[in-house]
Amino acid sequence: MVNVSNSELLTAQITASFGRRYIVRTPDGKTYEATTRKKRIDFACGDQVHINHINLQQVVIEDYLPRSSLLYRQDSTRSKLIAANVTLMLIVLAAVPTPSEMLLQRALLAAEAAQIQPLIVLNKADLPENDIWLQKISFYQGLGYELINISALRDVKKLRNRLQGECAILLGQSGMGKSTLTNALLGNVQARVGEISTALDSGRHTTTHAQLYDLDKNSQLIDSPGLQAFGLHHLQIANLLSYFPDMRSYIGKCRFHNCSHRQEPGCALKQAVNEHKIEPERLLFLQNITNELS
Repeated sequence: MVNVSNSELLTAQITASFGRRYIVRTPDGKTYEATTRKKRIDFACGDQVHINHINLQQVVIEDYLPRSSLLYRQDSTRSKLIAANVTLMLIVLAAVPTPSEMLLQRALLAAEAAQIQPLIVLNKADLPENDIWLQKISFYQGLGYELINISALRDVKKLRNRLQGECAILLGQSGMGKSTLTNALLGNVQARVGEISTALDSGRHTTTHAQLYDLDKNSQLIDSPGLQAFGLHHLQIANLLSYFPDMRSYIGKCRFHNCSHRQEPGCALKQAVNEHKIEPERLLFLQNITNELS
């Protein structure tokens, strides 16, 4: 290993993440295979990191620089970092195969908690079933969430324009068309950046790792593996209401400060449900997440 003092460490960005192996790129455009010290796994695609050379092709990641955001999911047993320094979360849905509205709700909570702007992307707009999901998602538009309805196979100009100046991440179930959307947004760019990643990922054709692409000099896009679940065990029960746009105005209005919003008298949320100001399903979702975190 080449010995380099801390003052001489290079800065790079993680452009692909494969568990404990990474691809990093320096500001001058050079890419390296990267590993970490002592089996560290607290790095994510999009991280700005300090690196130290091992040889001409390989480096070791020493540490990450301060992050503007960190997106991750956590179940009862483990955490999974998804991406760092992202400014926009694209939650990709499509009418076929049937998308999970529960996954959408969980992703929106994660975005709120990470202070990342969410954008719901309803793909496959050409399908006849699309109108049904447009109607369902209109509820979330009413909460203030942005929606773009497009077909990745036809025209993605509206979405590409929206991504200007952003570091965006694509999230969604398998089958929602994320890879097709990525290809449409990038054109031929992905062919130039995928060679090392394909080698490290054993030539698999589906997205099995997080991969960062440059849309232009000011905009980046991170594609991520398909999700079937989004664990939220990293959230704190005390903060949950602040992540619900339709409920945060009721913070502090319950009779009891530790109200569980179930059987207690003087619950502002239950009263709002009775007055048709909050949808009953949303209160049930809050209660279920609270149970999960308890």
